Amino acid sequence: MIPRRNIQRVPVQRVGAPRAGQPTTDMVAIEEPLEIRLVVDSTGPKGREAMQSDEARTRTQSVSITMRTPGADYELAAGFLVSEGILRDPDELHEIRYCVGAHGEEQQYNVVSVRLRPGVPFDMARLQRNFYTTSSCGVCGKASLEALEVQSCPILAQDRPLITEQVIYGLEAKLRDAQAVFSKTGGLHGAALFDAQGTLIGAYEDVGRHNAVDKLIGEQFLQRRLPLSNCVMLVSGRTSFEIMQKALMGGIAVVAAVGAPSSLAVELARNFGMTLLGFVRGETFNIYTGAQRIVRATPSS
Repeated sequence: MIPRRNIQRVPVQRVGAPRAGQPTTDMVAIEEPLEIRLVVDSTGPKGREAMQSDEARTRTQSVSITMRTPGADYELAAGFLVSEGILRDPDELHEIRYCVGAHGEEQQYNVVSVRLRPGVPFDMARLQRNFYTTSSCGVCGKASLEALEVQSCPILAQDRPLITEQVIYGLEAKLRDAQAVFSKTGGLHGAALFDAQGTLIGAYEDVGRHNAVDKLIGEQFLQRRLPLSNCVMLVSGRTSFEIMQKALMGGIAVVAAVGAPSSLAVELARNFGMTLLGFVRGETFNIYTGAQRIVRATPSS
């Protein structure tokens, strides 16, 4: 497999001292599209009839096209399907692979096919997703939450994990240290997973914050570690409904962010019993919901 680059040098002209007007180069994060396709075996009572009539044995459906930074594409695909409630158990997977042309030509590294095991029940109609990105589609916040409630989300324990203030204080620096590409380009979001003691479990970067979260959850899913009930996730920037949805489907009860949450992110966290922290910067942060999981320091007398 050809290693994928995630950084590219581009020509720039610097403005301002000390090298104003001098041509040079700068490093930028690579952004490319990734299409995720789901391949479902059609064998079964009707599948045999289909095969006898020379119809295709499998059905392939394009699920999503996202702009992402190349790398960990299999984890990204798995995490996305988990967050959408399409994948629930690693045993449902037959394989994840890059697409190969009909005649076996070169791999198409911007298309990933996820094939389910034969016999795994699945209704293609479930791929008709609700998108929350436009205000003209008639979908409101209430409908978004109701759609999430019917996906059989993991039940979160309300008494764990317990995380001290001191652990929260150290998370931002650990995420920053794990962002190797960001340190070179300044152009990537990050998502990191920690245990209750603040030990880093995994971290990913991407031009899309939601993609970084999918890569993070997808890795843990493929390693059979879901639900992540004793973990805390930290994301760079703000927290949206989509980020909270992905955390919930991964069984993550505590979500922290360097930036602010949206109103719907707070509502989702409140409705599903999640702990949501914002403005996690140094030794300060806000608790928006789920304060019972945060162990506060005893004030010195």
